[in-house]
Amino acid sequence: MPASQHNTVLDIPTGAEVGVSDWIVVDQEMINGFGRVTLDPDPMHVDPEWAADGPFGGAIAFGFLTVSLLTHMLHSAMGTHPGKENAALGHYLNYGFDRLRLVSPVPAGARIRGRFVKLRQDEDEKGRFRTTFDCVVEIEGADRPALIAQWLSIWVPA
Repeated sequence: MPASQHNTVLDIPTGAEVGVSDWIVVDQEMINGFGRVTLDPDPMHVDPEWAADGPFGGAIAFGFLTVSLLTHMLHSAMGTHPGKENAALGHYLNYGFDRLRLVSPVPAGARIRGRFVKLRQDEDEKGRFRTTFDCVVEIEGADRPALIAQWLSIWVPA
């Protein structure tokens, strides 16, 4: 059964691919906005003219911007959308990462997408379900991914 036909991540079998997200354009406006909200004016990211002479030939996305898009990409891959209408089922909380590597820079204007596999699921001492996802963020046309991670989330029933 495709992930989009499941009510929650809990229904997806361990080892199964959760899905692949839609492509996201990481444009300069998004990068600049991320720099503003995180109070990080690093010119490698927010000054394309300055960055043109740097090691990547132009501005690149913040690594943490790529990380921050994982939640959106997971919802896209599952065909779910957070909101009040789904709150009756429960809530997912970020729990952290067992492993996270920023493998390749994402050039401004590139398209990225996420691939997710459910690696593990267990129940903690509070009766919450902890799920570990294998995540790969691909850069369109690139040989190497932008990010690889083992991402943990907690399912808190309503």
